[in-house]
Amino acid sequence: MATTAPAVPGRDWFTQARFGMFVHFGLYSMAARHEWVMSRERMPAEVYERYADVFDPDLFDARAIARAAKEAGMGYVVLTTKHHDGFALWDSGVSDYTSAAACGRDLVAEFTGAVRAEGLRVGLYHSLIDWHHPDFTVDYLHPRRDDPGAQALNATRDMGRYRAYLHEQVRELLTGYGRVDYLFFDYTYPEDRDGWRGKYPEDWAADELLALVRKLQPDVVVNDRLGVPGDLVTPEQYQPAEPMRGPDGAPITWEACQTLNGSWGYDRDNTRVKTPDLLVRMLVDTVSKGGNLLLNIGPDGRGAIPARDATTLAALARWMRLHRRSVVGAGPADPGIAAAVAPGLPPGAVLTQRGDRLYVHLFAWPFEHVHLRGLADRVRYAQLLNDGSELATVRLAPGQQAWNTTPGGQPPGTLTLRLPTVRPDVEVPVVELFLADR
Repeated sequence: MATTAPAVPGRDWFTQARFGMFVHFGLYSMAARHEWVMSRERMPAEVYERYADVFDPDLFDARAIARAAKEAGMGYVVLTTKHHDGFALWDSGVSDYTSAAACGRDLVAEFTGAVRAEGLRVGLYHSLIDWHHPDFTVDYLHPRRDDPGAQALNATRDMGRYRAYLHEQVRELLTGYGRVDYLFFDYTYPEDRDGWRGKYPEDWAADELLALVRKLQPDVVVNDRLGVPGDLVTPEQYQPAEPMRGPDGAPITWEACQTLNGSWGYDRDNTRVKTPDLLVRMLVDTVSKGGNLLLNIGPDGRGAIPARDATTLAALARWMRLHRRSVVGAGPADPGIAAAVAPGLPPGAVLTQRGDRLYVHLFAWPFEHVHLRGLADRVRYAQLLNDGSELATVRLAPGQQAWNTTPGGQPPGTLTLRLPTVRPDVEVPVVELFLADR
């Protein structure tokens, strides 16, 4: 059974890239206590607007963000053009609640230009939700859900007018900034709760909106959060236990969306930061299952990459500089090879493959030997990827009994490699195997 989703014509760059950067930036970055601060603290729009009055992202440097993404081995970058708070980071013709009005800057224009200049793919995030718009109806996520008489507020609100506004802003983004490679909508919640109606695909006129997107940008990759099928699915804040499949059991394109500390927007006092070695393991795990990893940073209230995020990105860059080819352009190992090798691998070993190269990622460093069943006649060369140092092959006779200093034999067809005693000083060591033609 296949383990990788088929390439989407014109969009195969996405699964080749495997690694992308998410950038959550907006007024919530100034609050510095989670991007949902407006909802969590039941903050009315007129109170939240005080952030727009003093918005000055003087340290927002799109070129620095794009360079950091490229150095970390990422192939695409996705910016929040508008989050749920409704504040747009471009010069919208249908709203003055924008960065252009607040500080005279079109941050989407700065971002798209900088990302393309680094040779990366442009991704735009756009929220379907808008807690600032006067016609967006109150629901169980809305900041005004607990207001006295909150249900009555919806009598004066018209989702039809909001839909027209939503569609027009999407049109602006897809016609004013050149080619857009990836559009990340967020999100539909088609369930009712606590006496409130959720938001369903018809609230966005999702089919019409997707048709508009396809018309304006035929080659754009679109996610699944309109509530109608897109080009991929987007599991968030968890790692799938196995390759993701559709209802028919066939592999589908997917992207794991992950934060550094559990918050998408800048959260000053949240120090639960994932370590670089954990992030590398998450990346490799994702690729081994045929997915992409979209890793988020949250610039601070002035638009700078926080020092802790920069430190993490630098560590990822160091690992990716040495191990890039085990991730970018790679995917799950050939099913036959994976099935044969799996029983003899040490705990925590993960396989990826790129053409005739098989990569063994060793999450735990074993002592001296790695046994690769079924590969005795399939490998023409083996090395550690971090420094290109050859790994010696040990011939253990099949069925040989373990005795004193003599290790036991392995099943016929096993290739045994001898590892150095000292673990390479990298987050995850990788063995690169050059496969022979069969």
